[in-house]
Amino acid sequence: KLLSVLLALAAWQIASMSLDSQLLLPSPLAVIKRLAEMICDGEVFSAVWFTLSRITLGFLGGVVCAFVLAVLSARFKVFEILLWPYMITVKSVPVASFVVIALVLINKIWLSALISFLIVLPIVYTNLLEGIKSVDNKMLEMATVFKMPFAKRLRFIWLPSVKSHFLASVKVSLGLAWKSGVAAELIGTPDGSVGDWLYYSKLYLLTTDLFAWTLAVVLLAMAFEKLFVFLLKKSLERAVKL
Repeated sequence: KLLSVLLALAAWQIASMSLDSQLLLPSPLAVIKRLAEMICDGEVFSAVWFTLSRITLGFLGGVVCAFVLAVLSARFKVFEILLWPYMITVKSVPVASFVVIALVLINKIWLSALISFLIVLPIVYTNLLEGIKSVDNKMLEMATVFKMPFAKRLRFIWLPSVKSHFLASVKVSLGLAWKSGVAAELIGTPDGSVGDWLYYSKLYLLTTDLFAWTLAVVLLAMAFEKLFVFLLKKSLERAVKL
């Protein structure tokens, strides 16, 4: 992975040297230097906190809501049928359309939270529902025959079957939550957000700043994903072993 990153940076550097214009494509060193300056000046922290808190809120809200809806859909077939058109719509409608509609309905400071929620919800819901449906019916029948308590059914039957689906959906939706959340901020430009800084960097042709903010988002999203998935894996493993 380290070698692939170094190769990507080398390709970036060669492209920058070929164009020979910091306005069109700044070099990796210039971008990293500018990001370090922004961190030292404190420009990054307030914007990062603004965006991070709202995307995290939307992501967690989407996961919790998806979990509840998936359980209800697995238990009641009619519930799954009633939810189907809404999930298809949310998955199909472009982010830009949701942003324009949301700007009419809510305060733009919560825009990234709502968009992240809408992006995460159908992904986690679909994967969880498939995981629940994949549980071996013979195992469930055996649990019923031996009158296994619900807590043990959850730990030894449901969790092992759902875990892989849930983790996969979380990994996918985390990246999409960040992409869609920042894109929503770029369109709505709530004051003090990462999207707001990206917009003005583009507006005033501050290409190095634009790349520096983009790099900050990429690094933050990667760190958030690694930490969340790690904690989630540990929690699921502990729940099964208890």
